[in-house]
Amino acid sequence: MIREPAEAMVREDGSVELPMGILVEAGLAPGARLLAYSDGDGRIVLRREADALDDLLNGRPL
Repeated sequence: MIREPAEAMVREDGSVELPMGILVEAGLAPGARLLAYSDGDGRIVLRREADALDDLLNGRPL
């Protein structure tokens, strides 16, 4: 289930702070290692590093 979007802002240094509720819903805890990549105009995808590497090693697309 996808919840209501939450607002986030890109800071001058390029960092973005994500609301804890979104992280909890995604099953991510502080310190989780993520891969980030662009998925088109205006869209950034964050994935658990282990999940993304497993997909790549097994020939599945990110």
